[in-house]
Amino acid sequence: MRVATNRNYGNPTVLAIDEVAQPLAGPDQILVRVHASAITQGDRRLRAGDFPGFIGVLGRLMLGVSRPRHTVGGSTFAGRVVAIGDKVKRFRIGDDVFGVVMRGAYADYLAVSETRAVATMPTNVGYAEAAAIPYGASTALVFLRDMAKVQPGERVLVVGASGGVGRMAVQVAKHLGAHVTGVLGRDAELVRDLGADEVIDYTTENFTETQEKWDVIFDTTQGNHFRAYRAALSAKGRYLSLYVTIRLVLEMAWTALRDGKRAMAGVALGGSSVTEDVRDLVEAGAVRAIIARRFSFDRIVEGHQALETGKLPGSVVVELSRSSSPTRLAV
Repeated sequence: MRVATNRNYGNPTVLAIDEVAQPLAGPDQILVRVHASAITQGDRRLRAGDFPGFIGVLGRLMLGVSRPRHTVGGSTFAGRVVAIGDKVKRFRIGDDVFGVVMRGAYADYLAVSETRAVATMPTNVGYAEAAAIPYGASTALVFLRDMAKVQPGERVLVVGASGGVGRMAVQVAKHLGAHVTGVLGRDAELVRDLGADEVIDYTTENFTETQEKWDVIFDTTQGNHFRAYRAALSAKGRYLSLYVTIRLVLEMAWTALRDGKRAMAGVALGGSSVTEDVRDLVEAGAVRAIIARRFSFDRIVEGHQALETGKLPGSVVVELSRSSSPTRLAV
């Protein structure tokens, strides 16, 4: 089968299409014929060895100091189950599924445990759309619903609202009943269309200098901005960051001991239940993917290059089959 490998850290040109043996499904695993995989910022970081802050040291130790320990990347997938292990209970051969893995989705076939972040696909989207959803949507759901515990009527500010996680965060916050403001430098109309009640262009306006207060500030941009954004939080507001720094860890510990504004961060470990919740949101029309570019598998280098421009109004998806529609694909 075909796989996309990067045997060294670096720019998109380190990626190459190779041929390897097709995996077999273990006792608790399903074997998925992958039809689409999104190219995420997480995939870019793993390819480039670009890990922010003190996570950089840990990342290299876990994933390979001088070169990747695991050469096949790709974290999101959508496809069809073609084989199952004898202990599998959640899936059947022929099911269309989607989900998130640590690695290995840049491949024609993927063996994944049924207990991982995989679920049957939403019935109202194709493979490409399904592959573009779980990375950002699972992260947004865990951070906003589970960590911040956003309540109806609260005011939520999403910093980086036009990015991959930001677009999903706007939709999830709106679904949770919040009044949503998106901070962005482009794609304002797109973010409004996704449900934002207001948008702020950071190139012309600094939201920390207004009189507005937010109950939750979800910061999807790199770095720790708790101190800079603290004044914009309500009395018991929560600041959530996708990126963990040593200073933020100390701020989290300090604010956890006090009755007031909180600094929060974590890791969105989206398991099977979260992936099923995401599927239900998609089927209910609460969350949808925006795809900016589609590339065939043999053009995956171009896909990564497109992502790195940072100017696309949506996700980048690699299609491993010629059709993005589940109904037109045979097992």
